[in-house]
Amino acid sequence: MFEEVREASAKGEAVSALCQMTGLNRAGYYRLRVPRQATPVEMELRDQMQKVALESPAYGYRRITMELQQRGFEVNHKRVLRMMREDNLLCVRRRAFVVTTDSRHNLAVYPNLAREIQTTAINQLWVADITYIRLRTEFVYLAVVLDAFSRRVIGWALGRTLQAELAVAALRMALLERQPSPGLVHHSDRGVQYASRDYTEILQQHKAIISMSRKGNPWDNAACESFMKTLKQEEVYRNEYRDFYDARSSIGEFLERVYNQKRLHSALGYIPPAEFENGAR
Repeated sequence: MFEEVREASAKGEAVSALCQMTGLNRAGYYRLRVPRQATPVEMELRDQMQKVALESPAYGYRRITMELQQRGFEVNHKRVLRMMREDNLLCVRRRAFVVTTDSRHNLAVYPNLAREIQTTAINQLWVADITYIRLRTEFVYLAVVLDAFSRRVIGWALGRTLQAELAVAALRMALLERQPSPGLVHHSDRGVQYASRDYTEILQQHKAIISMSRKGNPWDNAACESFMKTLKQEEVYRNEYRDFYDARSSIGEFLERVYNQKRLHSALGYIPPAEFENGAR
């Protein structure tokens, strides 16, 4: 007992000395030693902050704060600045080569048809979105296509830029996997990737109907928003990928083997997407 007390006292003195040298208080030291787990609300806030930063690369932390407040988050500019620093989003905005999902373009946009659809089978409504993932030395981008009926990931692509080819690759995978009949509704945001000629021409060739979210309304694509939060919380934030290829392998494993085949989905009655589709046939 005496030895344990003496050891604890020695550790306490060492921590005090370290804090004195670094200017860090003891509470701060222990916060660093035991990182706090993010709450669901903080996860949602961080996800939306990342989207705003990528959609509007000219925005500083004050404008991003205003945008988040308009989307219903109670957050101040100091917290946003801290979170942007933690996610290296300030660096992303300075990188000239980053092509964003900017909806301020002259390409054709389409009305939101997804709001009126009550899916009863697969291949009636597909939803698509793009998110960013931070690696040790770079940022990469993930494009996905989901079947809205089963929430199953039917197409995905990981790339180093946000060019339209990334979204096209995910779409081609989905089309090859599903081979949908004419009349499929494809829904996305108004980003330049989804409004590009390459993307829309592929959809038109397959006689799909194009639908896009309303301007400035991220919740129009709620199914993809929910999926992205699940992906970040259950896969991305739990790993530190070595490089691009490690990220692609791990994320692919999560999408194909875990999310589609094993993860219980509350909106499906706690059944995995693949099992839900099999039961619906």
